[in-house]
Amino acid sequence: MAETIADTRRLISKPQNLNDAYGPPSNFLEIDVGNPQTVGVGRGRFTTYEIRVKTNLPIFKLKESTVRRRYSDFEWLRNELERESKVVVPPLPGKALLRQLPFRGDDGIFDDSFIEERKQALEQFINKVAGHPLAQNERCLHMFLQEEVIDKNYTPSKIRHT
Repeated sequence: MAETIADTRRLISKPQNLNDAYGPPSNFLEIDVGNPQTVGVGRGRFTTYEIRVKTNLPIFKLKESTVRRRYSDFEWLRNELERESKVVVPPLPGKALLRQLPFRGDDGIFDDSFIEERKQALEQFINKVAGHPLAQNERCLHMFLQEEVIDKNYTPSKIRHT
């Protein structure tokens, strides 16, 4: 019986230059959730978050975009991805039902600390989702990240490389 010996030689690699080391990454997708704003009064009050996207991925038509979204828009995106794609979608941060009870000693869901926690959790959620190669092909994700108004009557489809 012949013995097999593992090849442990190093691969020959080209030397790295300054442009390779410090230039822009070959593919990147940066999504920041920030600048929360609470609008409305009484039962019509809600908080929106600014979603800033920077990318050089060819599948996105805009290389930089900024839109405002509220929590219910994130719920819509999650439901669309679960319904239309093969992507395992991570959970959203909870609805915070206890914070919505009347006669609390704080501002409930409009309390600054709660808004900051939710902002961070929404940023983690959208970065996980948008980082998934299959999710990047879904039209609902592109609408959510780059279109001013979400057309909730859209026809679900895949994005084609242009």
